Amino acid sequence: MSAPLIPARQIPARVRKLIGGIGILVFLAAWIWAFTSLYDVLPMNRAVHLIYFVVAGMGWGLPLMPLMSWMGKADKPVGR
Repeated sequence: MSAPLIPARQIPARVRKLIGGIGILVFLAAWIWAFTSLYDVLPMNRAVHLIYFVVAGMGWGLPLMPLMSWMGKADKPVGR
């Protein structure tokens, strides 16, 4: 395997935030599409709908935490 052209630590913070922002939008679009598609197969029960929407509404944050952490890293000081 060849080494990456730009090591991950050398990507400027602005570029990481741009990549991460686009990644978040793509992930959320897929998340919303998946959960709205699955809604049709749910039984007509208020408790099931409540649980479903709690999971759908709060569940997207956990998979995105590593991406948000990567986006928030500070740039390395120049000269070290």
